[in-house]
Amino acid sequence: MKRTTRALRSWLSASVAGLMLTAIMTGLATGDGFQGQDDDDRDDGHRVYAIGVWGDLPYSDVQALTGVPNLIADMNKQDLAFTVHDGDLKAGNSIPNSVTPTTCADALYTQALGYFNALRAPAILTPGDNDWTDCDRPSNGGFSSRERLDHERLIFFSTPFSLGQRRSRQQVQMEPLCLGVSGFVPCVENRRWTTGGVTYATLNIQGSCNNLCDTAPDPAEYAARNLANIAWMQATFQIAETRRSAAIMFIAQGNPGWDLTDGTRAPLRDPKTLVQTDGQPDGYHDFLSALRDQVIAFRKPVTYVHGDSHYFRVDRPFLDSSGRRIENFTRVETFGDNAANGNNDVHWVKILVDARSREVFAFQPQIVPANRTAVPAP
Repeated sequence: MKRTTRALRSWLSASVAGLMLTAIMTGLATGDGFQGQDDDDRDDGHRVYAIGVWGDLPYSDVQALTGVPNLIADMNKQDLAFTVHDGDLKAGNSIPNSVTPTTCADALYTQALGYFNALRAPAILTPGDNDWTDCDRPSNGGFSSRERLDHERLIFFSTPFSLGQRRSRQQVQMEPLCLGVSGFVPCVENRRWTTGGVTYATLNIQGSCNNLCDTAPDPAEYAARNLANIAWMQATFQIAETRRSAAIMFIAQGNPGWDLTDGTRAPLRDPKTLVQTDGQPDGYHDFLSALRDQVIAFRKPVTYVHGDSHYFRVDRPFLDSSGRRIENFTRVETFGDNAANGNNDVHWVKILVDARSREVFAFQPQIVPANRTAVPAP
């Protein structure tokens, strides 16, 4: 069985790599490799602006009916260039007797679409494990995870535009590198855009071992998507260099784990070798290794936004192979569910962006006054 699995991975890696190389080389030669140019390509990079990031919400009825609407109203009161949800439209398992969608039925995605289109600014998202890889759990309806991701691609990613009341055009990973129910399909959830001299990209990177563990692991799906994510990430650095972007920001769902300090919230890995040490399947090593090389070569600020482990923080956990901190890399984890406390932690992060400043990004947690639980707003 192990020999068969290794053979499958070897064949899949070779096949996807061939498809990837052909698509990228064709795109670079003809200019057609990425569908559509984002509306901000002409931006001169001299303006200061703000964006909003959030995710891992809603996880309960009170969050779906009260907390998230409060959060959206709070975002809409501010002048944001765009917003990004970093995945997880529901809790990991359905909630008995809930009145809002908590399985992976179609109603879940309809509810989320309503949230995103209620935002005044362009609304961007990346999928989360709770809304596709974990949908095969019996408590979530026992769906095919590939079918649910295909459904998300149809509902949220069927055009090169964002969601939201004001929409922006984005570049889309149109090469058929990912695996859906019927075979290879475009990875349309992976997006890229430039605003104010900074390049942004979303990546479909998941919790739950990135689809290598849990109820129904799918090594073939992971292998294809992982190669596609690496290609999209590397191409993002190349485009940022070409555009002379001041910085790059990536947004994904999964917390890949960065070192040996965070075992309650993330995979444990040797920060020098990036090898996972906790005995779980490692769905992140190859991506992290490739990312580290690119960050070091880029030299300018790179921020990586993720959710997954529900703990707001801004830090610099990435080390080079000698154990030195990579000074131009920042990790931001958005607030996430604390369902036991009702609306507690239903908040968002404002990021101020100034391409002319040394660090480019400045981070401000936004505690939604109406969602304060432990200490009421003054």
